[in-house]
Amino acid sequence: MDANEKTWFGQPRGLTVLFLTEMWETFSYFGMRAILVYYMTKQLLLAQERASLIYGVYTAMTYFTPILGGVVADRWLGKRRAVILGGSIMAAGHFMMTFDSLLYAALATIAIGNGLFLPSLPSQIKDLYRAEDPRRSWAYNVYYVGINLGGFLAPLVCGTLGELLGWHWGFAAAGVGMLIGLLVYVAGGKYLPESNGAALRESAPAARAPVSLRETVLVLLAIGLAVTVFRGAYEQVGNTVALWADVGIDRGVGAVTIPMTWFQSLNPLLVFIMTPLLLAHWRRRAARGVQQASARKMAYGAAVVAAAYLLLAAVAHAAEPGRASWVWLVLYFVVFTYGELCILPTGLGLFARLAPARLAATTVAAWFFAIFTGSLTAGVVGMLWSSTGHDHFFLILSGIAAASAALLLALDRPTRRIEVVRALEPQSPSPEPRFT
Repeated sequence: MDANEKTWFGQPRGLTVLFLTEMWETFSYFGMRAILVYYMTKQLLLAQERASLIYGVYTAMTYFTPILGGVVADRWLGKRRAVILGGSIMAAGHFMMTFDSLLYAALATIAIGNGLFLPSLPSQIKDLYRAEDPRRSWAYNVYYVGINLGGFLAPLVCGTLGELLGWHWGFAAAGVGMLIGLLVYVAGGKYLPESNGAALRESAPAARAPVSLRETVLVLLAIGLAVTVFRGAYEQVGNTVALWADVGIDRGVGAVTIPMTWFQSLNPLLVFIMTPLLLAHWRRRAARGVQQASARKMAYGAAVVAAAYLLLAAVAHAAEPGRASWVWLVLYFVVFTYGELCILPTGLGLFARLAPARLAATTVAAWFFAIFTGSLTAGVVGMLWSSTGHDHFFLILSGIAAASAALLLALDRPTRRIEVVRALEPQSPSPEPRFT
């Protein structure tokens, strides 16, 4: 770290700009997503199966378009212009959601704008640090907190407006959030690197056995396949789990009924609370020279999510034919979020760290492609909700997450080797970390 560097909260100022931009973009995305299924089933009167499929296809497309958007950003627009253009298109799409007749056109517009925006913003994080800066390895966890801070606020604002004043008010609030994010990004542009990282020359890694680009790509593709399986269960949190909060949970607290959309805020709130505790734990382990390999950490996270769905299966079975206490849903979100923190920020950081210098946005987009395929899978899996008992459905989700954990554990050795070989280390001698 440069002693003369001006920082905010101990990090480069640019990270705060990216943090806040992503926070407001996430506010717009999760605000709209929190009420989308309710809007389709309650106002447009679509059948649950059709609404679930539309939800799955939409969430999938928001992670497919970044594949093309990453290429466009790397080859033509550049990251900064891609963020501004993509964010503007997304804001237009959110405002289009206020018209019933524009549902499909609005969803397509948001997905297209997201394709430019999503890979171009996090791929700028790496450019803020020198290769030997120890803060670099924690930057994506800090960034992930920004994502979930926006996700926490979104259901409270957009969901409450949607339930009390009308769904269109919630969609309009999501559009305003996207515009605020764009203003933050433009105003803070002076704190971001002028180039796409060319000015920050990375020091050479310590001499080790070479790893080919082909080997790296194959391992990342395999991890992407495991994440696809995981997302089939993970993405149900905004789909069938949200429906269960409406029909399977007793939301009463005395004379007050908890709005069903508020439960969508629990996951990002818990991310905000639990992340500092996990980072402190990981830092203590790193200080002792012990660092958990990425694939193993991700496998552990997927196994924890499997346990969360197993809990829901048991609760749903015990509560039939009545409703379960809302306390069980809160406990589910605690376990679920802990597992999420072990897998999702770790995977994003892994893809970003192994990205070739001139293909940063494209490689990060490949991570989002895995989310695309997983979200599409989640939409198909969600169609079983109406034809399967709730306890059996949650048991299926637990099995899906467990299968993902097994795949990631099988990838531990090749991923660990590439991490060690590709790691950018300080030139001064230091003990080699032990991977567990």
